[in-house]
Amino acid sequence: MVPVKNPEDFKALEPFFRVIEQGLAGLVDGEHFFDFLADDVVFEYVVTVPDYPSRVEGRDNLVELYRGYGDLFYLDHCGDLAIHHDRESSVVVLEYSSRGRAVRTQAPYQNRYISVITIADRAISHWRDYLNPLPVLAALSAEGDGRGMVTE
Repeated sequence: MVPVKNPEDFKALEPFFRVIEQGLAGLVDGEHFFDFLADDVVFEYVVTVPDYPSRVEGRDNLVELYRGYGDLFYLDHCGDLAIHHDRESSVVVLEYSSRGRAVRTQAPYQNRYISVITIADRAISHWRDYLNPLPVLAALSAEGDGRGMVTE
């Protein structure tokens, strides 16, 4: 596996990487989130925000998508991890939360996520992601309180 160039580009996502590493410990090979991904991994963002791709195919494409995350958000914490693992189907469902801020507006940001992850040959082969889009939109517009509550 080719190492990710410029790992500093992903500093804003470090809490996310840590919670996923914790949730998948012992189930995948590698030391970092990007190491866990099969080269032909498919990510589907089922519930997301406008102008964000609904599907990304391939590890390299996902790395490039996540490279720009720090331009929009900086995470301070991810936690509240719940792990549900179906050993027969090699599917892991992770529930977790995040806290941070929108970079441009400096508005607080909080969200909850559900990630449905399929593992094949000790690598992530498929990922379906669900999040609440309201906190994203509120933090980016600075018209909300960072929890999806839009103020006027």
